[in-house]
Amino acid sequence: MTAGYVLLEDGTRFDGELLGSGGEVTGEVVFNTSMTGYQEAVTDPSYAGQVITFTYPLIGNYGVSGEAMESGRVQARGVIMREGKNGEDAATAEGGWLDWLRDCGVPAIDGIDTRALVRHIRDKGAMRGGIFPADLGEDEARRRVDAEPSMEGADFARTVTPDEPFELDGEGPHVVGIDTGVKLSIVRQLRERGCRVTLLPCDTPADDVLARDPDLVFLANGPGDPGALDYVVESVRGVIGKKPVVGICLGHQLLCRAVGLETFKLPFGHRGANHPVKELESGRIDITSQNHGFAVLGPGGDRRIDADEPVRWQTDFGEAELSHLNLYDRTVEGLALKDVPGCTVQYHPEAGPGPHDARYLFDRFLELVPA
Repeated sequence: MTAGYVLLEDGTRFDGELLGSGGEVTGEVVFNTSMTGYQEAVTDPSYAGQVITFTYPLIGNYGVSGEAMESGRVQARGVIMREGKNGEDAATAEGGWLDWLRDCGVPAIDGIDTRALVRHIRDKGAMRGGIFPADLGEDEARRRVDAEPSMEGADFARTVTPDEPFELDGEGPHVVGIDTGVKLSIVRQLRERGCRVTLLPCDTPADDVLARDPDLVFLANGPGDPGALDYVVESVRGVIGKKPVVGICLGHQLLCRAVGLETFKLPFGHRGANHPVKELESGRIDITSQNHGFAVLGPGGDRRIDADEPVRWQTDFGEAELSHLNLYDRTVEGLALKDVPGCTVQYHPEAGPGPHDARYLFDRFLELVPA
């Protein structure tokens, strides 16, 4: 192994040993609190432009497999761990985690005091940083970190969207997705319900979306700042009220912006598989999987919702009602449009990885399809 270090943009340094491809990388340094699902995490397109710190101290103990892929490649730029393992003893394993990272050309580092790193990010906020070999001086590393664009204002959707439309047959409702970085788990959940699925590039205009004659328009998850995706927002505005529209994660944020609401950057985001969310109508609390760095402002521009009952916005398309609330920081986790068919959730009901508490929401989405 080769000595290396993590350097954050505020000059904080953590030393360790280089693994994976052994190269260097910069990006926004974030943390994920899941205990499993490391392969699903790094292949999730929502991590484009980011370096993932895993808070669980042992990563890689059950190997990797094709079944665990959430896209066609690794999307995260790098991986930071307390201890990386190359185990492949699990029945489903097709290779070792560290070998796979190396083969995929992904820089990684272990031996890092991830507890201290995560506490620093929680105190100071997610920030730019990088993984570097020990023989690269800190001054040069700092210059490379400073050259990395901020995630705020960044359009990463174009880096993960398909070049051409992609269609999957089905006998059920036709779901047309504006693909800003959809996870394969989401597609699988729709397919398990018999849906015919069409995924379109993220810059597809509204007229072309409607020309596909969708029964339901789906807005996918994805990376970056929803405030940088005005061209997607304009497309969404063109389909609201004409077809039912639903969104997950970034798609939730984009639908909210399309009806006239605003988004903001969270200090360190929500990334993990243990986030409690309350459905306000029923009082049900689901443990959810989440991966986002931005959220929707409440009525009056509030960043947190103090009420425990539904609150409402007046939007460009009528009334919208808060449907789900994050119980960690009381941020908006979902809303329902009251005057046109549409609803959203900030979290990931497909849960790849994570608990399956919220998978019923796919059935609820499909209930919006006209009979």
